[in-house]
Amino acid sequence: QVQLVESGGGLVQAGGSLRLSCAASGRSLNSYASGWFRQAPGKEREFVAVIRWSGSTYYADSVKGRFTISRDNAKNTVYLQMNSLKPEDTAAYYCAAGEFRGLSVWVSMSPAPYWGQGTQVTVSS
Repeated sequence: QVQLVESGGGLVQAGGSLRLSCAASGRSLNSYASGWFRQAPGKEREFVAVIRWSGSTYYADSVKGRFTISRDNAKNTVYLQMNSLKPEDTAAYYCAAGEFRGLSVWVSMSPAPYWGQGTQVTVSS
């Protein structure tokens, strides 16, 4: 079992930056791929970024070049640095940790990963 707790969300103006954190307990994140999804009101949850145990990273096209995912093994924490934020980035952001069976499979949230409770990011125009 892995417990995930996100923090770092908030309200920011367009063009600003935020850094989300996801602190894990129960097991080391080294055992899993870990990443971020987001869900805007009335929309389905969507993939944002993932980092594999090897350190390889993947991003959704909508955030590529603006967001950076990283992991601190000593702190058992995953981060999402978000720069050049846009109003369309407004969503609840969820941390996830689980088995990586390929990017398309991860994007489809299969097998179901462990989830955090979410942190709200609101970008004003």
